[in-house]
Amino acid sequence: MEEQKTVQTKLNTEVTIAGVTFKNPVMTASGTFGSGMEYGEFVDLNKLGAVVTKGVANVPWPGNPTPRVTETYGGMLNAIGLQNPGIDVFIERDLEFLKQYDTKVIVNVCGKSVEDYLEVVERLSDEAVDMLEINVSCPNVKEGAIAFGQKADALYDITSRIKKVAAQPVIMKLSPNVTDITEMAKAAEAAGADALSMINTITGMKIDIHRRKFALANKTGGMSGPAIKPVAVRMVYQTAQAVKIPIIGMGGIANAEDAIEFLLAGATAVSIGAMNFINPYTTVETVQGIEDYMRQYQINDIKELIGAVQ
Repeated sequence: MEEQKTVQTKLNTEVTIAGVTFKNPVMTASGTFGSGMEYGEFVDLNKLGAVVTKGVANVPWPGNPTPRVTETYGGMLNAIGLQNPGIDVFIERDLEFLKQYDTKVIVNVCGKSVEDYLEVVERLSDEAVDMLEINVSCPNVKEGAIAFGQKADALYDITSRIKKVAAQPVIMKLSPNVTDITEMAKAAEAAGADALSMINTITGMKIDIHRRKFALANKTGGMSGPAIKPVAVRMVYQTAQAVKIPIIGMGGIANAEDAIEFLLAGATAVSIGAMNFINPYTTVETVQGIEDYMRQYQINDIKELIGAVQ
C-alpha cells in the first residue's frame, strides 16, 4: 500500500501596519520588556514581530517614589512613573543593542508637554526605528496633569503636531480611563494617526489593611494583567468598528488563546506585557501557539483571523 504523504502548507503569519511588515503579530508591551536587554538570555528577539521599548523622554525621568509595584488578584498595579534614562542614553545604548536583531523596533515616546514629545520624535527621525508609539497617558503638566489621552481635543492636537514632524509611522496608545474609547480613537484617526495601540493600564488602588496605608506611594497605579483582558477585548472590538486604521491589541494577554481573541475582535497585532514578569517566555510561546492554532483549524494566512468574530 502506497504511503500517504502529508503536505505541510507554509503558514503566513505576516501582518502589515502602516506599510511596515512584521513577521508575526506578537510584540512586547512598552514598560514590561525594557529594550530587550534584560530578556535576551530567555527570548530569541528574532522570533518576535517587534520589540516595543520602554517609554523614552527628552530628559532622564527618575520616576515615582517607592513602593511603586504591588500584586492584585489576576494582575498587578504599577506606579513606576515612566522612569527612563532619556533620549541620549536610549539612542547610544538601547537602539545600538536592538540593531543586532532581525525584528522591528517600535519606540514608545512620553513627555510632560507637547514640546517634550516633539523633541524626542525629531531626535528619532534619523535612527533605525520602524514606528513610534506615543504614550498619551502621561500627565499633561500644562493642563493640570490631565492625561493627553483623556480629552479628545488634546489628543487630536498632540497627534496632528507629532504627525507633522515624525519620520516614522505614528501609533497612538489609547488610555482606557475615558467615558467613550471610540471618541478618542476617532480623534486620533482624524488627526492622522497611522495606527492605535490599546489598551493602556486601568487606574486602580490597593490598601494594606494591616498598616492602613496605601500599597503604592503614589496611592493609585495602573492595573495590568489577566484581570483586565475582557475590558481590553471589548474596547478593541468597539474601536475596530469605529475606525479604519489598524489596532495593536493588549491588556492581559497570557497565551496564544488570549492573543487570538484580540485578533478575532479586530486587532492586527498584539502586545504582551505583565506576563513577561511571570513567564519570560510568554512572547515566543504565544508565537508558537498561534501557529499551532492555525494548523489545527487549517488557516494558512493569519489575516483570515483579523476581525473574524461573528
